[in-house]
Amino acid sequence: MSVAEAAAEPIIEVKDLVAKYGSRVILDNVSLSVPRGEVTVILGGSGSGKTTLMRHIVGLNQPTSGRIIFMGQVLNELDRKAEIEVRRKMGVLFQGGALFNSMTVAENIALPLKEHTHLDDKVISIITKMKLDQVGLAGFGDLMPEQLSGGMKKRAGLARALAMDPEVLFVDEPSAGLDPITAAGLDQLLINLKKTFQMTIVVVTHELASLFLISDWVCMIHQGQIIFSGLLDDMKKSPDPRIIQFLNRKSEKTVYDPEEHLRSLTTEV
Repeated sequence: MSVAEAAAEPIIEVKDLVAKYGSRVILDNVSLSVPRGEVTVILGGSGSGKTTLMRHIVGLNQPTSGRIIFMGQVLNELDRKAEIEVRRKMGVLFQGGALFNSMTVAENIALPLKEHTHLDDKVISIITKMKLDQVGLAGFGDLMPEQLSGGMKKRAGLARALAMDPEVLFVDEPSAGLDPITAAGLDQLLINLKKTFQMTIVVVTHELASLFLISDWVCMIHQGQIIFSGLLDDMKKSPDPRIIQFLNRKSEKTVYDPEEHLRSLTTEV
């Protein structure tokens, strides 16, 4: 199945999603589709709303309005018990790995299995070792998170996200805080997971290097609105000046007035 065919049968659909923090609109009628079995990159600059969008899809935030559809079910219309059951099919790697510092690496990975299954401890131990091996951390299970490098913490967080064999893996800013070589290794790991397990992966990033390496499908968000959704090659051909500026890494033209700046510092609020 081609990427275009997969996009026609999406595993996730977001329709007319509105998200507000107080009176501030963060996501403004956002609609997008996530193709099954592909790597979708949600792209955008800092403050564009891309992480907020991911948090709504995985259920950490509730939308002001709109619908989030996962495998045919409208998540924000399910009762709490049904919603939790569906969201177990999602794995999330947070930006910093989000490991519990009081637990060993292996205990961190085993935690979802202990909380959401009735598996025997021996079976959980075997699964934990398999997940560590999948992310290149075989033999590191007895270490504490503080004993890991930044890249290893991300891999350990990824192993935990994979513990329940999710239908969809969400990854928030995988390259954040990593050197280029370590970041490239993590990107390659995501590609290998997709190829090996036919996994659907959603990556939130602003990193162009990751975009060019891993993406099958791209959704670009700008100031809370989707301005592009499609294949990377088509995005590169887009005449939209906002996309051209982003891909060419051109800064905003900003004119500073020294007197106005001083007035802003000395004016009482």
